[in-house]
Amino acid sequence: MTAALLNDEYYMRLALQLAGAASGQTGINPVVGCVLVKDGRIVGMGAHLKRGEAHAEVHALNMAGAEAEGATAYVTLEPCSHHGKTPPCSDRLIRDKVKRVVVAATDDNPLVAGSGLARLAAHGIEVTTGVLAAEARALNEAFNKYIATGRPFVTVKSASTLDGKVAAKTGDSKWITGDASRAQGHLLRHRHQAILVGIGTVLADDPALTTRLEVPGLNPIRVVADSTLRLPPDARLVRDGAAPVVVLTTERAPQERRRALEARGVRMVDCGPGPAVNLNAAMRRLGELEIGSLLVEGGGKLSGALLAAGLVDKLVLFLAPKIIGGGALAPGNFDFPGFETMSRAIKLERLQVERCGEDVCLSGYPRYESEE
Repeated sequence: MTAALLNDEYYMRLALQLAGAASGQTGINPVVGCVLVKDGRIVGMGAHLKRGEAHAEVHALNMAGAEAEGATAYVTLEPCSHHGKTPPCSDRLIRDKVKRVVVAATDDNPLVAGSGLARLAAHGIEVTTGVLAAEARALNEAFNKYIATGRPFVTVKSASTLDGKVAAKTGDSKWITGDASRAQGHLLRHRHQAILVGIGTVLADDPALTTRLEVPGLNPIRVVADSTLRLPPDARLVRDGAAPVVVLTTERAPQERRRALEARGVRMVDCGPGPAVNLNAAMRRLGELEIGSLLVEGGGKLSGALLAAGLVDKLVLFLAPKIIGGGALAPGNFDFPGFETMSRAIKLERLQVERCGEDVCLSGYPRYESEE
């Protein structure tokens, strides 16, 4: 076994682990980790844990105390330089007389965008950037999309047989994949601010759409696309109180159904005149609600419509070693009109493949024709 080298990457990897451990719990804020090192010893560590509370650098500096003076700070994201819900981290690093700051990725937030690094350098602090930058940016892919566009980062998760079926021709879908894949699916719920399904899924399965792991996890906001408000007021996700419920609907939705659901605490969001929910408008409205990451677990029609509209940022596909058949009677992963030639097929980039128990998980980022 080759021992890890004690260098900038070594400490930055530790900072990335700290940041990644808080994935899903910072809202629209980025996840950030910080490690303080002095005279060959780690003297402070921290992560940003909750929006509106102390940033990673502050936690690490508080732990280090007087040892912060002359130390090197390893931070996964450029220290902020503006007053938001918390004071600027760059000022705190300057005040505590840190000697050197090593940063993985610069901040895409225009309120920061290099100004934090410039402020540190102006006060005589040595600054090094780009250490494990790709890994750091991958951790904050949702934040980077939201800060640039005001729209959530959309991940479509699907579980299917090898022949692409998400249910048998009878509608039975329990269970396609094994325990390991289902646990990973619940981890995805924990790491996303909201989860989206279509009304068909709710009517067929009456799901809770909560996070169920070995230890308690965070429940996402439950979002239902329902153009005519068929969502029953006594549906499980409406009555359980486990997390807020948002319904994406249209201006044509019956007023009496709207009032009945609002009386149960459901938030209505109009997404176009109808008859169907305008998905582009839906993503814009969800962004206005400060939802920066969205996990889609709907059926083939919803997933297919989002993919066809170019609104999917990432796909996570769990494949079970099963073949169910059923032809058109058995629903598939993505139900949309499709393309006339294979050359126009949506391709996945940065593909990753891993085993999940007996299943296989494929994840990647769709490349749309307009990007070529």
